[in-house]
Amino acid sequence: MLLMLGFFVFVTLIGLSIDIYTYGTVDLGRLPVATILAASFASINGFVSYYFGSSIVLRSLGAESLKFEDPSHKRLHNVVTEMALASGLPMPKVYILPDPAPNAFATGRSPEDSVVGVTQGLLDTMNREELQAVIAHEMGHIKSYDILTMTVVTVLVGTVSILTDWAVRTWRYGGIRPRRNIKERGLHPLALLVIALFVLLSPFVSRIIAMAVSRSREYQADAGAAEFTRNPLALASALEKIASATSPLRTARRGTAHLFISDPLKRKLDEKEGFFADVLSTHPPVKERVERLRRMGYAGAGGKA
Repeated sequence: MLLMLGFFVFVTLIGLSIDIYTYGTVDLGRLPVATILAASFASINGFVSYYFGSSIVLRSLGAESLKFEDPSHKRLHNVVTEMALASGLPMPKVYILPDPAPNAFATGRSPEDSVVGVTQGLLDTMNREELQAVIAHEMGHIKSYDILTMTVVTVLVGTVSILTDWAVRTWRYGGIRPRRNIKERGLHPLALLVIALFVLLSPFVSRIIAMAVSRSREYQADAGAAEFTRNPLALASALEKIASATSPLRTARRGTAHLFISDPLKRKLDEKEGFFADVLSTHPPVKERVERLRRMGYAGAGGKA
């Protein structure tokens, strides 16, 4: 709820900035059209993302229902059932992405309304233990309600991008320019530059927020998978296979990349370390995740090699 409120305030500030840039000041006698539109748009999209976010995500990714005549789909359904029992969660809906790149994601509003999706490439690449580990990772996201947070973030980040694009197109093609009497109204031209930069950079800032939220939850979901399967080495092996795939997921976009177990866009930044990588990547480095999981497996084995 705090995240949704923060995005609502952020989007409203974008609308207010557009009004100030357009009219040169905040005039109480003038209807703040952009501010009202931005606040209304944020409210509607927040409602839509909460109640219909998972459907939007599934549609955007081209997800399909299971085909039980396919043995790999039947195996997936059995594994999801096993991990639902192991985690103590309701059975989620299961979807397939017809893509050769191995990956998986979870979405939904709550454990009772959850969805797990995997690519056909994941089914073709993983053995049963590795598939169990990947599904257990997604069940970890479901159990901690990460699915709600990340689904809402996905839609709200898109809201910021749409609003900013609208503002830029209005300024560029609509003939709207700041009023000539800016200085007379007490607004310095430099302030207009700051406002314009705020609007233009807002999609970038919103994505950084989404990425930060995503990164902080991946380690927790990895630990949840180790708890549910009692086999952290299986997830380590699965992550290495996913990372070794060279082709990106065709239907993935920047707005949905943080939903997946590993970056579906295969950006090199996600495997780097340092300040910029920490700020701009959607996932922690696979190498670091694998090392942590292997340490769990080593500790669980009583320190025996």
